[in-house]
Amino acid sequence: MRILLIAGAFNSLTQRVHAELGDRGHHMSVELVGRDTPLAAVVRRHAPDLIVAPMLKTAVPREVWSACTCLIVHPGPVGDRGPSSVDWAVHLGERRWGVTVLQANDEMDAGDIWAFAECPVPEVGKSDLYRNEIADAAIEAVLSAVARFASGTYRPQPQDTLPAARKAGRTRPPMRQDVRRIDWSDPTETVVRRLRAADSQPGVRDELLGAPWFLHGGHPEDTLTGPPGTLLATRCGAICRATGDGAVWIPELRPPRGPGEPGTFKLPATLALGDRLPPLPELPAPLDPGQGPRTWSDIRYREDGPVGFLGFSFPGGAMSTDHCRRLLDAYRHACSRPTSVLVLGGGRDFFSNGIHLNVIEAAADPAEESWANINAMDDLVQAVLTTTDRWVVAALGGNAAAGGVMLALAADEVWCRSAVVLNPHYRLMGLYGSEYWTYSLPGRVGPETAARLTERALPVTAAAAQRIGLVDRTVDCAPRDFTARTAALAARLASAPALQSRIAAKKARRERDEADRPLAAYRDHELARMHAIFFDPERPYHALRRAFVRKEAPAGTPPHLSAHALGASKSRLP
Repeated sequence: MRILLIAGAFNSLTQRVHAELGDRGHHMSVELVGRDTPLAAVVRRHAPDLIVAPMLKTAVPREVWSACTCLIVHPGPVGDRGPSSVDWAVHLGERRWGVTVLQANDEMDAGDIWAFAECPVPEVGKSDLYRNEIADAAIEAVLSAVARFASGTYRPQPQDTLPAARKAGRTRPPMRQDVRRIDWSDPTETVVRRLRAADSQPGVRDELLGAPWFLHGGHPEDTLTGPPGTLLATRCGAICRATGDGAVWIPELRPPRGPGEPGTFKLPATLALGDRLPPLPELPAPLDPGQGPRTWSDIRYREDGPVGFLGFSFPGGAMSTDHCRRLLDAYRHACSRPTSVLVLGGGRDFFSNGIHLNVIEAAADPAEESWANINAMDDLVQAVLTTTDRWVVAALGGNAAAGGVMLALAADEVWCRSAVVLNPHYRLMGLYGSEYWTYSLPGRVGPETAARLTERALPVTAAAAQRIGLVDRTVDCAPRDFTARTAALAARLASAPALQSRIAAKKARRERDEADRPLAAYRDHELARMHAIFFDPERPYHALRRAFVRKEAPAGTPPHLSAHALGASKSRLP
């Protein structure tokens, strides 16, 4: 079928719906829409068989939905209505949630039901939940709804005819800051839940050191205590703030936006506070917390017999210069251990999205910080590429993009949860790219496919990535099970009789490749291109970075999406 996706942004769910439906042979097109988008004209131009809206903040006009079936993906159970469904699920501590695919009509979220899928709600942040359990349920429901539409025989069910037991939701208002407000004398569990319900956007507005801030993200701390609301310590860019019975670590802050000012953006908390931050102890992050008290660390290492596990989790998957250097130190520590298999990643959310554009944008000299960041990424990737005494597996439980994909490709094998979406390209940020991609990407998929991936700049499902050789294994499991499944597969790999011969073969291959063309030559070539981009203020990278960081709406649908328009056959719109 010819399917048009309409969305407020090409976000993680929209990308996944696009890639999953494309994998199933549908002809996909995308239009990004806002309040002023002439949607009827857009639909007439595309003339789709079906419209799907994975993430839409505006109503679909009658002239559109009355002429062409439009399926709305609502991230809430049947009967749930309102724009803050996932926020409420986390805020209220719901155990089960769901996604409903309904038909657009005159009343928001009130149309007939085409499909519904349930999902658990683990104790994670809203954005993590949205990219994982919610996205899994959304895909299940969307695929079912699209198949039912394609059959031509299915009739959607009016909401008021569904059994009461399935109508778990209700109309909820937008979640405002007065609801999100934190009482710092509350227990840690309550505070963490409120922080997690707003972790990506909009954050929790609060007073800190005499000024307003939006707090983003929250992790419980069981050891540190103090008067509720006081700052206790820092760690790796995060601040620790006391609650009624413990404390929480807050990784990121964002200042409020003033009248007429450009959009503000999240930064590591200590960087955002700058000189306002009083003297506080910098507590080292435990690399292996073991079974001790709950605390937060963005990098962790553990061992199970011959297998080492180096996990990391950075907000939004962005890796600053500091993140890269600390992860490189941890990687070198892992390589000093007597293991034969090293698993890199293995967590449930983002693997990596490459360099940290927010930190770069905030720097006194963004060009210099861009240069430092890409070199730190290259140092990390080089360490992985040149590890020849053990087998390295990159385990992606969540999405990856740009340099994050290339970090994964530096490993000997890439394992992905089946729900992962990869964006192996740099072009949309006006970058040539580095991280040795000109060595690793063509080496895996061939030069023609590498060129297609980097030029088309479209998302790729894990299944499609495996078919072209971009990844080696997909793991079909729930988000909560990926770490354990990865550990079991790694243990089996470590016990395989052929492992040592495989390690020896890869060492010999690396030596042959080095003799043919040194890694340094790939790096020099890539960095020469990147240096020219970073230090030329007229290059598109700088404007694209600013727009991305400040979440400025694009003037229209980006060319790489609109170029795949469905065509101009006769429209059913008047």
